[in-house]
Amino acid sequence: MAKTRIVTLDLKFKNCRQTIASYLIRHSQGALLIECGPGSTVGNLTAELAREGLQPSDITHVLLTHIHLDHGGAAGWWSGQGAEIHVHPNGAPHLLDPAKLLASAARIYGDQMQSLWGEFLPVEENRLRVAQDGQAIKVGGHEFIPVNTPGHAEHHFAYLFEDVCFSGDIGGVRIPGHSYLRAPMPPPELHFGRWYESLARLRNLKMTRMAPTHFGIYDDPAWQLDELEKHLHAAEEWLNSEMDSDPTLELLREHFTTWMNEQARKQGLTEEEILSYSLANPLGMSADGMMRYWRKVVLGSDKSTNVTLKA
Repeated sequence: MAKTRIVTLDLKFKNCRQTIASYLIRHSQGALLIECGPGSTVGNLTAELAREGLQPSDITHVLLTHIHLDHGGAAGWWSGQGAEIHVHPNGAPHLLDPAKLLASAARIYGDQMQSLWGEFLPVEENRLRVAQDGQAIKVGGHEFIPVNTPGHAEHHFAYLFEDVCFSGDIGGVRIPGHSYLRAPMPPPELHFGRWYESLARLRNLKMTRMAPTHFGIYDDPAWQLDELEKHLHAAEEWLNSEMDSDPTLELLREHFTTWMNEQARKQGLTEEEILSYSLANPLGMSADGMMRYWRKVVLGSDKSTNVTLKA
């Protein structure tokens, strides 16, 4: 049986290529998207659809891996165009009422909120669909299987479609052209143990391709999962060593950024490519996530932390 055509749409976040993807799949009643990106890239996404001969009203469904703004910030806009929005049960309430999510993001991004993420509209209630782990979402002759995959966020699904796993952020950040990836580790729900469990679950899927939202479709999922697990172990060991000196959050951010960028340069990445990785996976945000994890999970308390929810 021929594989269904999947189109990688480049949302050109902050005018940078290969940073955020939305995946287009046609079906018997129209077309659907896996991920819709932030509100700031709606214009770029609709332009990409136009090149495929499609209008916003042709999109019948949007499947979100999770609700962080770079993945689902435009979901409310798409619901207004008539699309059904499918999301993890833990993320659904925040799409109907995004006040807490936006307030938390505003504490992080301040006056950059609008330029980075654009408008975040509530999803229309009659368009919201709460997906369930392992229960097929059937759309126009296709089936998409949500796979509960915490570790990056507690409201995270990967989706299995035919031989492709749309891995959101749980499969790491990877840009075409390099055998190099990173793990996005934001607050407040980074959990190394759950992430390892999610990787084990992904290994049991019948897939031959993996499609992270950041960025593209790859035909070496076993390598990607193994490499990501190595990266997570290295980051956890680095954190254990770094916290011996009880650094401030600012110092942890500085040291982690230096460590990660040195690794990237050793693997031959250019400064432009490092910037692409940094836009898809802000290193300071991962440092925040690790600090929150250390205080909440390792020490058993997250008191006195100001780390807030990632957009």
